[in-house]
Amino acid sequence: MTSPIIITGVGKRIGYALAKHFLAQGQRVIGTYRSHYASIDELTTLGATLYPCDFYDDAQVRFLIAELAKLPQIRAIIHNASDWLPDPVLTKNESLKSTTFAPSQVLQRMMQVHVSVPYQLNLALEAQLRAGAGDEIGGSDVIHITDYVAEKGSQKHIAYAASKAALHNMTLSFAAKFAPEVKVNSIAPAMILFNAGDDAAYQQKTLAKALLPKEAGNAEIIELVDYLLNSRYVTGRCHNVDGGRHLR
Repeated sequence: MTSPIIITGVGKRIGYALAKHFLAQGQRVIGTYRSHYASIDELTTLGATLYPCDFYDDAQVRFLIAELAKLPQIRAIIHNASDWLPDPVLTKNESLKSTTFAPSQVLQRMMQVHVSVPYQLNLALEAQLRAGAGDEIGGSDVIHITDYVAEKGSQKHIAYAASKAALHNMTLSFAAKFAPEVKVNSIAPAMILFNAGDDAAYQQKTLAKALLPKEAGNAEIIELVDYLLNSRYVTGRCHNVDGGRHLR
């Protein structure tokens, strides 16, 4: 039996596309999801092993880690699970506008899903990752899906951007710690796919931010992930997929 690829957040978008891609290749896929979409049933039918896990629930995270730690070896972990909470904003009278979460809660939640859980999983599954490499240098992988705002920052999503920057920083530390058996890289996408409700004006404004004004699509990320998994000499790097936004 092949060593599995673990993908967090497989319910939609990039995680879902990656899971389908690897399953179509005959690869063993283990995924996590927070919300049950029709895609979860589809992936299960295709042969994926899926765990419901709310990354904001420490007990569920501990259970997930205990289950994954039973694996003898792991080919790769792709940390894709994400959330996108806006920062609380000031009203004209300088009081915080009513939001679901207080500022401290927003920061804590962003750090939990983007930093704490990947940190715990990487540490807990180090032996399985090294075993998945076999005798080959750089034979197994950890990939952190970050965001282009990790370098740029964000006025409305400060906590989110900070947590994604921390996730990239962990790429550097884990690359050094896990070498030479395990490569650790990050991928920093900008706008990859529009949502169904995005109107034409929003789409035009968003596309204009890049030198390459187009919707990239999941294929860009899939091909980059394939490259990283097949490479044996790339580690500790951030790979930006942003259409040249940094040059605007």
